[in-house]
Amino acid sequence: MASKALGAEFLGTAILVLFGCGSAVFAGEYIGYAGISLAFGLAIVTVAYGFGHLSGAHVNPAVTLGAWVAGRMPLNRALGYITAQCLGALVGAGVIYLIASGLGAHAGQYGQNMFAPGAVQAALVFEFVATFIFVLMILGTTSRVDNGLVAGLAIGLTLTAIHLVGIPLTGTSVNPARSFGPALLAGGQALDQLWLFVAAPAVAGIAAGLVHRKVLGQS
Repeated sequence: MASKALGAEFLGTAILVLFGCGSAVFAGEYIGYAGISLAFGLAIVTVAYGFGHLSGAHVNPAVTLGAWVAGRMPLNRALGYITAQCLGALVGAGVIYLIASGLGAHAGQYGQNMFAPGAVQAALVFEFVATFIFVLMILGTTSRVDNGLVAGLAIGLTLTAIHLVGIPLTGTSVNPARSFGPALLAGGQALDQLWLFVAAPAVAGIAAGLVHRKVLGQS
C-alpha cells in the first residue's frame, strides 16, 4: 500500500503541474486568469477522485506537513510523500518543457512562480495566508467521513478561488512542489525566488495543522 500511495502522490502532482501550469503556458492568452484558475481547480478535483483512496491525494508538501502535524501520518511517511510530490512536479514540468521546446514562442516558460522586485512582503503574506486557509480547509473537510463524496469538489473550488486572487501577485503557488518543478527548469529569477514559495507554504501548512489539532480539536 505504501508504494501505491507514493505512486499516487507522484502521478497526482505531475498531473496538477501539467494541467495547471500547462494551461498558463499554452492557453493563458486565450483563457485568462479565470481559465487558468479553473484549470488548477479541475486538476485537483480529478486527482482527488482518482487517487484520493490511495494516498489522500495531498499532491502538496504543505498539505502533507499539515497532515503530519495534525497527527494523521508519521514523519517517515510524510517525507516519502514530499519526495514523491517533488519528483512528480519535476516530471510534470518536464512534459511542459518537451512541448514548449518545439514551440519557440513558449521557450523558457513552464508556469514558474515569481514576484515583482520589491514585492517580497506582499508575496510572503499572500502565500502564507492562502496556504493556511487552503490546508485548514482540506484538513477540516476530510475530517468527516460523510464528506467523502464532496471533499474533492470543495478542495478544487477553494484552489480555484485562491488562484483568482493570487495569479497577479505570485502566479499562485500554495504548493512548494508545484513551484519546485517549473523553477528548476526555468532557472534564473524563478530559481532565485523559489525559497519564498517553499518557505511560506511549508510554514503555513504546519500552522494549519497545529490550529486544526490544538484549536479546533480535530484529528
